[in-house]
Amino acid sequence: MEEIERRRTFAIVSHPDAGKTTLTEKFLLFGGQIQVAGAVKSNKIRKTATSDWMDIEKQRGISVTTSVMEFDYEGYKINILDTPGHQDFAEDTFRTLTAVDSVIIVIDSAKGVELQTRRLMEVCRMRNTPVIVFVNKLDREGNDPFDLLDELEDELQIHVRPLSWPIEKGARFKGVYNIYEQQLNLFTPNKQMVTERVTVDINSTDLEAHVGEANAAKLRQDLELIDGVYEPFDHQAYLDGQLAPVFFGSALNNFGVQELLNCFVKIAPSPRPTQAVERTVDPEDDRFTGFIFKITANIDPNHRSCIAFCKVCSGRFQRNEPYYHVRLDKTLRFSSPTQFMAQRKSTIEEAWPGDIIGLPDTGNFKIGDTLTQGEHLHFKGLPSFSPEMFKYIENSDPMKAKQLAKGIDQLMGEGVAQLFVNQFNGRKLIGTVGQLQFEVIQYRLEHEYGATCHWEPANLYKACWIESDDAQELESFKKRKYQFMATDKDGRDVFLADSNYVLQMAQIDFKHIKFHFTSEF
Repeated sequence: MEEIERRRTFAIVSHPDAGKTTLTEKFLLFGGQIQVAGAVKSNKIRKTATSDWMDIEKQRGISVTTSVMEFDYEGYKINILDTPGHQDFAEDTFRTLTAVDSVIIVIDSAKGVELQTRRLMEVCRMRNTPVIVFVNKLDREGNDPFDLLDELEDELQIHVRPLSWPIEKGARFKGVYNIYEQQLNLFTPNKQMVTERVTVDINSTDLEAHVGEANAAKLRQDLELIDGVYEPFDHQAYLDGQLAPVFFGSALNNFGVQELLNCFVKIAPSPRPTQAVERTVDPEDDRFTGFIFKITANIDPNHRSCIAFCKVCSGRFQRNEPYYHVRLDKTLRFSSPTQFMAQRKSTIEEAWPGDIIGLPDTGNFKIGDTLTQGEHLHFKGLPSFSPEMFKYIENSDPMKAKQLAKGIDQLMGEGVAQLFVNQFNGRKLIGTVGQLQFEVIQYRLEHEYGATCHWEPANLYKACWIESDDAQELESFKKRKYQFMATDKDGRDVFLADSNYVLQMAQIDFKHIKFHFTSEF
C-alpha cells in the first residue's frame, strides 16, 4: 500500500506551443533528473528538450510522440507522460490518457483556451479524470487573469479555483503568490537552473520592499476578491473531476512551477481502479495485471528494437517471472524490463501499480494487449479512429523492398497510422488523421530503416470496418465493391468509400451490414 500511495502518474496536455515540453523539463530540474534544461528553440545551446529525442522532433521543435519520464520528488514517485499537442497526433494523446490517473492542462495566457484543449478536456470528462490547469507564458503580455478564469469555466465546463496568483505580467512580471501555502515565493528568473527562493509574509511590510507599494496593494485586493468570488478549494470535488485548481506562471523562467509541483504531489490521486470488461481491477489486488497502451520502434538507433509501454494496474511486476499474454494465449518472461527517462532507460527488478514499464517487443504485442498472472482479462478503451487522409505508399528503391516492408510493419504497430492493403490490386494504402504524419513516416523510414518511399494520391472519403451476421449479403457486398475492399493489418475487412454519397447508399442498400468508424467493436 505504501508503494501505491506514493505513486503519481499524470499526462501533460495542451494545444501546440503552449509550453508542455518546457514545463516537463522544469519538473525534471526540480526532481534533480537533469542539471541544465535544454531551451527548446535556442540554437546557441545545442541541447534540445530532454523529452523530444527523435531527430525530427529536434529539427522542428515539436513533439511527435508521447515520451515517458519518471523521477522521485520529496518521497513521491512521479511518472510524467509528455504528449504531442499537434492535432495530427491526437490519437497518440487520447491513448495516453487511458493510462494516467490525472492530467495537467497547459494554457497560453495570451491565446486562452484553443480548439485542441477543448477536445482533450472532453476526453478527460468522459473518464472523470482530475484536471489541474497551468496558465503559462505570463512573462509575455496576455489576458487579464480574471478574464482567463471566466474563459476556462465557460469553455471547459468545469468549476475553477486559483491556487496561485501572478503579480503583474509581461515585462513587469514579478512572481507568483502561492495561495495554497499562503506565502509569496520570489525566484530569480533563470531558464536553465533552479535558483534560491525568498519567502515573504504577505501581511508584513516586507511585501512592499520586494514588489513595490502599488503591486502589494493590488495583490491584497485581488486575494480578497478571489476569496469572495470562488468557493474554497474542495479536494473531493477535484478528485471527482468537478473542480480544476488553477496555477499561474512562466515555465521558461521557472516562475510558479515549484508551487504547482508541491501542491500537485499532495492533492493528486494515487493510482485508481481500472475498468476491465470482466470486472473492476483495484490497484491493491495481489495479482499482477497491466495493459499495453503504446509501442515505440527504434528508441535506440543502434538496435532495431521495439518497446511496448505497459501500465501496471494491480499487483507487483517482477523481472523474469512468467506472465500470461491473454490475446496470444501464451506465457512470456521479460529478462530486461526498463524504466524511462525519455530515451535513456535502465533495467528494473520490480514495478508497482501506476508505474509505466518498457517491455522489449519482438512482435508479440499490439496496442490494447493485456498481461496477467493467468486470469482472462480485457481492458477496454484504446480506440483506433477511422483515418481521414489516404495516400498510396510506393517504394522508390527496388533494392530496399525488405527494409521498407519491415519499416512499415513496425511503424504501423506503433499506431502512428493505419495500413490497408487493397484486395483489388494489392497496393499498400496508408491512412492518417493529419498531413504531418505522412512527413514523419517518410522521414523515419528513410533515417531509421534506410528505405526511401514516395506518396501517390488516393481520393477516398473514409475507411469503415464492416461485419455482418448474414454471410450471403456480406459476400455479395464484397463482390459488388471489390475495387474498394481492403484488409487492415489484423486481416479484417475494410470498405474504402470514395465519397459520403457512396457510403450512405451502401448503408441503405445493405441493411444487415454494420459499418464501424473505430476499430474497437
